[in-house]
Amino acid sequence: MAYPPTPWKLQGYALLTSQLIDVERVRPLIPSELDIISVLPGKTLGGVYLSYYGSGSVLEYSELIVNAALVRCSGKIGGWISHIYVDNADSVAGGREIWGLPKELAEFTWEKGSRAASGYENRVIVRQGEQTLCHLSYNQQNFGLPIPLSGEVFSTLGSSIVLFKGEVESRVSPTASKLQVPDESPLTSLGLEQPWLTIYWDQLRLLINAPRIVAYRAA
Repeated sequence: MAYPPTPWKLQGYALLTSQLIDVERVRPLIPSELDIISVLPGKTLGGVYLSYYGSGSVLEYSELIVNAALVRCSGKIGGWISHIYVDNADSVAGGREIWGLPKELAEFTWEKGSRAASGYENRVIVRQGEQTLCHLSYNQQNFGLPIPLSGEVFSTLGSSIVLFKGEVESRVSPTASKLQVPDESPLTSLGLEQPWLTIYWDQLRLLINAPRIVAYRAA
């Protein structure tokens, strides 16, 4: 496998949902060294990120990320990725070996411009073999504000807890969406419900920086 060194520069478009997730549902998925942050009683903040990185990227691929919780460790706050899928084997290898992310291979189908009975113009379906992981229906907006954003994510790499930063430049706009997770999907246990907010990122430029160690796991 050949994957590029950090930082990874990626270009394309993406959708990001925000939703409240039950703390007790995600607690088994998160190392004990990380404290889950509750934004409401019994609820943490998470969401789903679906993206396509095309021409101009260090690797070209589609990606599904599930941010299961907002967490804290060593005075730092970031997200925790419980599930992550891509359709490029080099991305799988790089994600696992550089950042300690549990990347797996999956297939992505992007359907655009055909309004279905659901009332949405576009849909992305993610499958792993015969199993559908999820599908997100959405309307793409023709407007947006150029907004720079950044966020940090925890992961584990060997015996270390690491933190890495993603920096985004994109034209951002809210959009209507509908997220569906079949009963047989491994994402079902998270109790992902209809997002209360979905953001469409157009003209996306994403920089994923190298991880840094912030703590060590208990023996």
